[in-house]
Amino acid sequence: MSNIRITKQFNFETGHALYGYDGKCRNVHGHSYKLSVTVIGKPIKDSDNVKFGMVIDFGDLKKIVKEEIVDKFDHATVFNKNTPHVELANELEKRGHNVILVDYQPTSEQMVIDFSEKIKTRLPKNIQLHSLKLQETETSFAEWYASDN
Repeated sequence: MSNIRITKQFNFETGHALYGYDGKCRNVHGHSYKLSVTVIGKPIKDSDNVKFGMVIDFGDLKKIVKEEIVDKFDHATVFNKNTPHVELANELEKRGHNVILVDYQPTSEQMVIDFSEKIKTRLPKNIQLHSLKLQETETSFAEWYASDN
């Protein structure tokens, strides 16, 4: 049976700042991110299986991405924990803000790598992560492909 790619799209709002950057993005700002998650696998052949004919139930994929990415990053502010931004992060947390400290510069490129690792660990063994597309603005995005890694 053929391999089939399944894609589900997600939206979330996240703030960030790029420490040491030489442009406007050094300032705290936010984006309406769009994340497209594509997995690949063979449709289930067992007609007694409730998921018969599916590669993966869209609801199952949604649960994984929601728990690993959307629920954590939506309306959060992301800072590199290895920069002086940690002081700002601590102050924001004291005031009740949702802050995520990561060990990378929170660019779309680095975030999509992080997301790929989080999603891959949760997928069933017979399903592989094929690609991710993280759209930061209407015209700017980063893509991750398993075949490139």
